[in-house]
Amino acid sequence: MFGFLQSHSFQLIWRLWQRWIRHYKAQIGLSLALMGGVAVTTSIYPLVIQWTVERIGQKDTSTLFLIPLVIIGVTSVRAIVMFLQTVATTTTVNRIVIDIQKDLYRHLLNSDLAFLQRDPSGTLTSRFTVDVEALRNNLNRCLTGFVRGGITVVALVGMLIYLDPLLTLMVFVAYPVAGVPVVQIGKRLRSTAAALQASLGGLTAFLQQSFTGVRMIKSYHLEDYESAKADQVFGQIFETQRKAVRLRARVDPLMEVAGGWAVAGVLAFGTWRVMSGTGTVGSFTGYITALLLAAQPIRSLGSSNAILQDGLAAAERLFALLDTRPKIVDKSNAKPLQVSAGKVELKNVWFSYAPDRPALQGMSLRVESGKTTALVGRSGGGKSTVFNLIARLYDVGNGAVVIDEQDVRDITLASLREGITLVSQDVIVFNDTVRVNIAFGKTGAIQAEIEAAARAAEADEFITRLPQGYDTPVGEQGGFLSGGQKQRLVLARAFLRNSPILLLDEATSALDAASEELVQKAVQKLSKGRTTLVIAHRLATVRHADIICVIDQGQLVEQGTHEELLKRGGAYAELHKLQFKG
Repeated sequence: MFGFLQSHSFQLIWRLWQRWIRHYKAQIGLSLALMGGVAVTTSIYPLVIQWTVERIGQKDTSTLFLIPLVIIGVTSVRAIVMFLQTVATTTTVNRIVIDIQKDLYRHLLNSDLAFLQRDPSGTLTSRFTVDVEALRNNLNRCLTGFVRGGITVVALVGMLIYLDPLLTLMVFVAYPVAGVPVVQIGKRLRSTAAALQASLGGLTAFLQQSFTGVRMIKSYHLEDYESAKADQVFGQIFETQRKAVRLRARVDPLMEVAGGWAVAGVLAFGTWRVMSGTGTVGSFTGYITALLLAAQPIRSLGSSNAILQDGLAAAERLFALLDTRPKIVDKSNAKPLQVSAGKVELKNVWFSYAPDRPALQGMSLRVESGKTTALVGRSGGGKSTVFNLIARLYDVGNGAVVIDEQDVRDITLASLREGITLVSQDVIVFNDTVRVNIAFGKTGAIQAEIEAAARAAEADEFITRLPQGYDTPVGEQGGFLSGGQKQRLVLARAFLRNSPILLLDEATSALDAASEELVQKAVQKLSKGRTTLVIAHRLATVRHADIICVIDQGQLVEQGTHEELLKRGGAYAELHKLQFKG
């Protein structure tokens, strides 16, 4: 009758049960037992009322002081059981939600880079906030309103049948009539809830983007423009919320009308029976009490169906994310990387990020072991793509990337990533201490290793001058450090990692002359004895590289030393002329 009995809804509930909920059978069993206690104590009320009215009718004064004690006892037991049930249920739901968040986080970390970059980071973040919180709230409300309400209704219906089966038959006719429109409302509410959660996810992404770029917004005086965009986002959320509210608001009135018809019929028929002498006032009063007590949980069942649809819409979005499978995975026969010399080659590699837009077109490139090879060329030529393919963040379309004659697709990802250190121009510093940020380079590194890496990266001097030394927090995105300090921190991480293959992506970009000199000094030490591949836009930083390769439109157009390429007068000489024409 209700939404959970629809096949798709049942499948979602079954998946939730199989993946997460079933691990807490004992806790759920305890919650159900306590819900049963609430139902039993609730169903006792009609008997107490019937007994009281009958004693009054018989003018039995011997029970005058017993009646209040019985009522106080029943209500006290019900209150204690209800408290324990709420705590037990909420704790279990919180545990389930934490498990969902852990699984979701692991899944996203193991997803392909292409998938993670497809949507704004705020959209993914909203899965942990908007969707998971919606699921948490609705699980709590459904267990309390739907399950506990259902058990209470069953207990009270049993009491109604016990007190008067004929009157109960009349009640059964009224309430199911209201169930049909409630189910239809639930179906519409599911799609509306999904749209609302998507809108809230878009809001998270929008706010994250705005606050991250607030410096640019202020510099370009774009406050009014961004405010207008925000008005559109908030307006869309408001309209979706209003639609959801209108749908939810229909449920209680429908159940109220059904309850009114049931109570009216019972009062009319029951009064006639008492007046005709076929029923007693006590049993009729007890029956009315049971019916009124059942009315609220019955109405809550209708409301819980609407709430359930909200939760299932969130579950649907979470499963859509969890059902995506990464394409960059280990083969069944993958072997660990064996680095003998550290030679890296691209063999006739073709690759596209999007159809009909090739990033690399039949590129063949050899990076000799122990040497420094620089990749230069115009932006968008394919230099960063080479790095992505070597680290197997993406897979080639055709051709092969090999390290010491081992195809990276035949190597375990763990060993491949251990053998490579990437230092990007986008300096990644985490909101933690200096020590922790350096230690990311090697799990379990001791303090002596961390300090040695910092000295090698020309970072120890500024670290020891920080307020708490290596235990100084660096702030969000390293906000408490200068650009040069952050870059040297990242280089210290690379020294600690000590991989045989080094990928440097414009490691000295956007630095002042003094910082660049320190970073370049650290880079030279880091590159010594390693197979090093450098991306550079400023040619002065790579003029001493062993080999310089010019990449243009996904192809290798020139290679040689700095002097050889200048004499050749080709693409490199043209880039050099443009940079140094002053």
